[in-house]
Amino acid sequence: MALTLDRVLGEPSRFHPLIGYGSLIQRIETIAYRPRILSGLLATVTAILPVMLVAYWLFHQLSGPAHWLLSIVTAYLCVGHQSLRQHAYQVRDQLRTGNLIKARIFTGYLVSRDTQSCNESELSKATCESVLENGSDATLAPLFWFLVAGPLGILLYRMSNTLDASWGYRNDRYERFGKVAARLDDLLNWVPARLTSLSYALLGHTRRALHCWRSQGLGWKSPNAGPVMASGAGALDLLLGGPATYDGKVQHRPTLGEGYAPDSESISRCMNLVDRAVILWLVIALSLGGVLHVAT
Repeated sequence: MALTLDRVLGEPSRFHPLIGYGSLIQRIETIAYRPRILSGLLATVTAILPVMLVAYWLFHQLSGPAHWLLSIVTAYLCVGHQSLRQHAYQVRDQLRTGNLIKARIFTGYLVSRDTQSCNESELSKATCESVLENGSDATLAPLFWFLVAGPLGILLYRMSNTLDASWGYRNDRYERFGKVAARLDDLLNWVPARLTSLSYALLGHTRRALHCWRSQGLGWKSPNAGPVMASGAGALDLLLGGPATYDGKVQHRPTLGEGYAPDSESISRCMNLVDRAVILWLVIALSLGGVLHVAT
């Protein structure tokens, strides 16, 4: 139901709770920021604990259809599958028409690297990497925590992921302050990322995907993004990773995958892989639900 709402309605254009949560994060940072790990720990607890307590109280006040409906709405607001598709296809469509200026702008909405001077192949690669990584972060990982721990689980995951997107940078400002938020997100993503990597492998060139996961993914700067992108690239015969420019400085990143340099159509292939992984998870979840229902 939540995924259906996400596909039909997409991300709310106004009054999205995560936008309000982002504003709360900024206020907490303004008050609590010190370049110390302890300050980051206190800020992270302040950003998460009150919301979780209120949500815990609210869900335990409801029962029956009201609890069921609020759970669906919470999951819908925490899943970003359709938003990922829309952003990725904006880049793809501009590349198809040869409009590099708009393609660079739309790619900048998806990635943190510099896109002003990227060519078509570099924009395609950046978008493919974002689709594969966010297939885990924005879709499958939230679904995992919803299946494992219900609406409170998916809410905790989404808040952690949002904190990591705000504070989890390895730069002078956030290296220490954002360390707790980054590690919490790594922890909550560890299992879903590996299940996503396995799903990508099963739905593509399995042997190559597993090889890339083992040989390349563990050397990536992120312990979760590396396996996911390496497996996805291997599954689709794509060559991702490599040098990229961040804040005017070139970072020499490892190569991910094997095969061909991506083009605009590779974006569609990556999104299709994520879609099929979602369907696979739903089939498994519904099957397990049916078995448990019969067993009880």
